[in-house]
Amino acid sequence: MKYSKILAGFTFAAASLMMGGCEDHLDVTPPSEVTPENYLWDETHLAAYTIKYYADYDNYNGGSDDKGGMLPSHYGSGGESFYFDDLATDNATTRGSNARFVPGLWTVPSTGGEWNFSNIYALNYYLETVVPRFEAGEINGNSNNIAHYVGEGYFLRAHEYFYRLRKIGDFPIITEPKPDQQEALVEASQRAPRNEVARFILSDLDKAIDLLSNEPDGGKVRITRNAALLLKARVALFEGTWEKYHAGTPLVPNGPGWPGAEKDYNSNYSFPGGSLEGEIDFFLTEAMDASSQIADNVGLVDNNQVIQESASQAQNNYYNMFATPDPSAYSEVIMYRAYDVDLGRAHSYNHYIYYGAQKGYTHQMEQSFLMQNGLPVYAAGSGYQGDDYIEDTKVDRDSRWQLFMKAPGEVKAFINIDNPETFEEAPVVYSSDGKYSTSTGYMLGKGYALDYNMQILGQDLTAPVIFRAAEAYLIYMEACYVKNGSLDSKADQYWRAIRRRAGVDEDYNTTIAATDMSIEANYDWGAYSQGTMVDATLYNIRRERRCELIGEGQRYNDLIRWRAMDQLNGFQIEGCKIWGPMQNNYDDGILLADQSDEKLNTVSSPGLSEYLRPYQIVQSNNNYYDGLYFTEAHYLEPIAVQHFLISADDGQTISTSPIYQNPGWPTVAGQGAEQ
Repeated sequence: MKYSKILAGFTFAAASLMMGGCEDHLDVTPPSEVTPENYLWDETHLAAYTIKYYADYDNYNGGSDDKGGMLPSHYGSGGESFYFDDLATDNATTRGSNARFVPGLWTVPSTGGEWNFSNIYALNYYLETVVPRFEAGEINGNSNNIAHYVGEGYFLRAHEYFYRLRKIGDFPIITEPKPDQQEALVEASQRAPRNEVARFILSDLDKAIDLLSNEPDGGKVRITRNAALLLKARVALFEGTWEKYHAGTPLVPNGPGWPGAEKDYNSNYSFPGGSLEGEIDFFLTEAMDASSQIADNVGLVDNNQVIQESASQAQNNYYNMFATPDPSAYSEVIMYRAYDVDLGRAHSYNHYIYYGAQKGYTHQMEQSFLMQNGLPVYAAGSGYQGDDYIEDTKVDRDSRWQLFMKAPGEVKAFINIDNPETFEEAPVVYSSDGKYSTSTGYMLGKGYALDYNMQILGQDLTAPVIFRAAEAYLIYMEACYVKNGSLDSKADQYWRAIRRRAGVDEDYNTTIAATDMSIEANYDWGAYSQGTMVDATLYNIRRERRCELIGEGQRYNDLIRWRAMDQLNGFQIEGCKIWGPMQNNYDDGILLADQSDEKLNTVSSPGLSEYLRPYQIVQSNNNYYDGLYFTEAHYLEPIAVQHFLISADDGQTISTSPIYQNPGWPTVAGQGAEQ
C-alpha cells in the first residue's frame, strides 16, 4: 500500500465533502452541478462548507479517528455524549473503567488511530481556496459575513489540531492539500514539536479572532469571536501546564529521551521562547490575555439556589442554562449545539440518564465539594451532615452538588407529564443493566431536562453547552497562579464571582487555610502533579474547576495536562455508602456480596469498604478489580503501525519512516506500553 494513495485520497475527498456542504442551503447550486470552478465564490457556499465540519449529527463520536476533532455533541440513539468523557476518572464512572488504567491492556493498533488528516485536508482545501478570493474581494455577498465564514475555517482547523495535540502530542503541521507524490507526502509526515503545534493553533485562532463576529447569522449555534478567544485560552493553558508538569520527561520536546531528537529534522530543535521556561511563560501569558477578554465582558448567569420540582417554583437560570433546547438567551453561553426532530437531528441523552444508564458520580467527587460556609467537609465546624444517605450530602452544600447530582426522592421531570416520577429511595446500584441502573448511586444531573418530552427515546432536543464564560474565569485564575505564584486582582475578582454564584462563601482564603492536603489527596487526583502533592492554593483553584465543570467532560484533559495520575497504584473508585444505614432501604436479597458463587454478587463486599466499589463486585474476568494504575506512556496515545510502514522507504523498515512513536510505546501492533 503506497503512502501516496492514502493521503492523496484526502485531496479528492475534499472535493466531495465540499459538494456535500450544499445540503444545508437550498438556495445554492445543487451538488450534481457543483464543480471546484464554480463553488466557494458565494457567501452561502462558505456558510454551507464550514457547517459540515462543526459535527456529524449522524455519526459523531468524540473518540473516533476522523470525527473526534469536530465540535463535541450529544449524538446517537444510545444517549452518547461528550459529557460522558468524565467517566473513567475520579469524577464519574460506570461499572468498569478504561484500558488506560491497566498497563499492558492498552496496546498499539495495527491501523487507524488519531493519526488522521481527513478533516484537516478538507479545511486546508477550503482555506487555500477562499482566502485568496476573500483578500481579492472576489466572493459575492455581505463582506462581514464572508469574513466570518473565512474565520470559521481557521477556527475549525485549530479545533482539529487541538484534538490531535491532546491525543498524540507532536504532529505534522500541514496547511495546504498535498500533490499525489510520494516524496511530498512523506515529507509532510514530519512531526512538529508539540509546542510548535500549539503555537500554530494559536496563530490560526488569532486569524479567526480578527475575522469572526459575535453576532453571526444563526447566533450562538455558530462559531463566534468569543468562542475563538475561549478556545485560544483553553489551548494555551493546556500546553503551558503540560510543559510545566511534564518537564524532564520525553513527553516534552528536548526532554530526556524525547524521540523527536532521533530524527534529523528535529535533532537540533530550539524553543522559540528561548527555553522551555520561556515557552511555558508564553503560553500562560496567552491564556491570561485571551481569557480576560471574555471574563471582563461576559457575566455569569444567576443562581437562585432553587432545585425546581414544580411549575409553581422559581426557575433557576444556572440550572436551566444546561437543560433547555435553546440556551441562547443566557449571557454566559458562548456556543451551544442545537437539535431539530424534523431534520432527524435529536438525541437520547436524557432518556438514559433519566434511568441511570449505569453511570454515576463518585464518592471522591462528592467529597470534593465545599460547604456553603467555604469549609471542606472534614473541617471542624463545617456542618457536614455525612453521607449515610445520599440526600444528606446536599445539606448546606455548594449548590453545584445540590443542583447537578440527582438524589433519591427528587422529582425526575414535571413538565409535560401528569404524574411526575421521583428518583428511587433505593437507587438501583445492584444491577448491571446498561439502562436501568446507576453504578454509584450518585445520579448524573448536568444537562438533565425537567421536560418529560426530552426523556423520550430519540426525541431529546436539549442543547449541550460547548463554550461558556465561566471557563474563562477559571482559566485566568489557574494561569495567573501558575505563572506568577500569586493571584492578581482580576483572579481574585473572578474567583469570588464563581463562588458567589455557587452559593459558597466568597473568601477562598478561609478554604485554603482549612485545607488538609493529606486528606484531599485521598479523593482528588488533581491534588497531585508529578506524583507530588501541590500547594493548597493551587489545589483549591483546581478544586473550583472540578466543581464548576462537573459533568461537562473536561476532567480527563485536566488530569493529563497536570500529570496528575503518576501516583495511581491500585486506586479504588467508590460510590455511595451502601453498607451504612442506607442498606435498610433495600428489600432482603437485593444487596448480595461475598456469595460462594461470585456471579451472584450484586454489590461489593462490606469487608472491602462500607462504600460501594463498582469495580470489585466480581473478580473473574475483571481487569479493574485490583484498582487503577497508570504509566507515563499513557499520557499520550500510540501511533498505529500502519503509518510507519506506509511512509518507510521500502514499506517495511520502520526506522526509515519520518514518523517516530510516542514515548514508551513500541512499534509492534498488539503490544502494550513499555514499563
